[in-house]
Amino acid sequence: MITLDTFKRGFINGFKTLWLLSRVLVPVYLLITLIRLTPLIDWISVAFKPIMFLFGLPGEAAIVLVLGNTLNMYAALGAIASLSLTIKQITILAVMLAFSHSLIVETAIFKKLRVPISKIVAFRISLGLLSGMILNLIL
Repeated sequence: MITLDTFKRGFINGFKTLWLLSRVLVPVYLLITLIRLTPLIDWISVAFKPIMFLFGLPGEAAIVLVLGNTLNMYAALGAIASLSLTIKQITILAVMLAFSHSLIVETAIFKKLRVPISKIVAFRISLGLLSGMILNLIL
């Protein structure tokens, strides 16, 4: 049965989740927005343009992949929100990160499970790269 207590708990849980996500999303969004005001974003874009071209992405999208692979998906979302990307580009990034997100944390988990780390990391990164190239061709 839905009671006032249910709404209170839902509000508190929702607020805790909002706080948790905001602690990652807002700083990353602000950082990338500030970087866009400097020549640094242009340097990053030029440096990674040849590689990112394979996926149909601009060079600055490399920031999203680095954040998503090293930190977590929420950091990648903050970066995506601060960049001007098309729906196609966001879709490609999302699928690539679905295969290869949070590599550091998840590698530690796999290590505790005694799974061959190099094979898992190589497999996940390969799937991410391959999916990006295929999506670029078919979208």
